[in-house]
Amino acid sequence: MLQRDKDDFSRICNRLLSSCFLCRRNETNKQDYYFIMKYKEKFSECFALLGYRLEINEEYDVIQLTNPQNYNRYNMKLFESILLLILRILYDEKRRDLSVSDEVIVNVGDIHEKFLSLKIRDKMIDKTTFRNAISTLKRFQLIETLDTNLTDEEARIIIFDAILMAVRVEDIKAAYEKLEIYKKGGKSSEEADEGEAD
Repeated sequence: MLQRDKDDFSRICNRLLSSCFLCRRNETNKQDYYFIMKYKEKFSECFALLGYRLEINEEYDVIQLTNPQNYNRYNMKLFESILLLILRILYDEKRRDLSVSDEVIVNVGDIHEKFLSLKIRDKMIDKTTFRNAISTLKRFQLIETLDTNLTDEEARIIIFDAILMAVRVEDIKAAYEKLEIYKKGGKSSEEADEGEAD
């Protein structure tokens, strides 16, 4: 590698260790995605030495870093897990009406409506908790906000294809089961650490 490529290699490795996912559809990640594809064997070897596995899904154009030993896992708060599930459901619903090349965009109102329809609570979670959960999912490169005011029902959020790897089909049933426990008076969002991300 040229020195510039070595610098990019180091930067992207650290980025993946921080965010777990890298999606080609995310404009800020596109060049990094192609760089990993160019040197994927070297990336795989490097991460394997650290005990990580580089998973590349070329159908979704998503790269995910996982740890088979379950080290360095992020324990999500319950509402973060709930929001992740809601976004996965909305992704599926919106994707049916779009072409493959279209971005999946929802607005805050869609999320609130789905949250209430699931009858988890009679009212939406407070604004601070909502903003913090959105920030967490942005950190993992699962979504991006197009508008800054998340109190506006029309504020738009892009859901990236990485969500298909974060919440796989078999995980949805398990997530619904967790929601049922919560609805029946299980752990509160402050107490629970229900979801996990590598």
